[in-house]
Amino acid sequence: MNKNDLIIRLETENDYRETETLIREAFWNQSFPGADEHYLVHTMRQHRDFVHELAYVIEYGGQLIGCIMYSKAKLVDESGAEKTVLTMGPLCVHPQYQRKGLSRLLLEHTFEQASELGYDVVINFGNPDNYVARGYKSCLRYNICLEGDIFPAPLLVKELHEGALDGRKWIYSPSDIDAACADTEAVARFDSQFPPKEKAWQPSQEEFFIHSHSILRG
Repeated sequence: MNKNDLIIRLETENDYRETETLIREAFWNQSFPGADEHYLVHTMRQHRDFVHELAYVIEYGGQLIGCIMYSKAKLVDESGAEKTVLTMGPLCVHPQYQRKGLSRLLLEHTFEQASELGYDVVINFGNPDNYVARGYKSCLRYNICLEGDIFPAPLLVKELHEGALDGRKWIYSPSDIDAACADTEAVARFDSQFPPKEKAWQPSQEEFFIHSHSILRG
């Protein structure tokens, strides 16, 4: 692949179904049998917290092969003061083009765009192995936790500007942008619009379970 032939651009309305198909392909059977991330994206575009200015795709040979999206969330300190931050995700690359540095390109491009929009912190839940090379650090290092003084291992934090976080304790308050996925019947109805795929178990699902249930302190 010649990276000079890659186009990183904002997603347009004409891309929506192709993006959803890409996301379905990339996430199928990764975290659980099947996938719901394509339904998440289908619904999140209408949510008040979705950041349209940071919905980017990678195009190669006229085909969308990667995408990244962001939503707004909050940090709340012990005095009740709030700070608006970004939550990154979903981020994906088509299985045929993975391990070619495309996720890195999407992250680095959108970090720059997010900074220009005035954001200085990005948070996401993910496997640290996939993100620490891009500057993400453990939430524990920034004293950011969930309600109840819980510091999940996969809660990762990226400062877009050094010193954006001053060490005070923050509670991460995510958006409810993924609430629609709790309706499994709606997910199934939406998924039926796509070509059938077999749901199956694979080892990545156990890896996801371990990471998503790991706590550093709580």
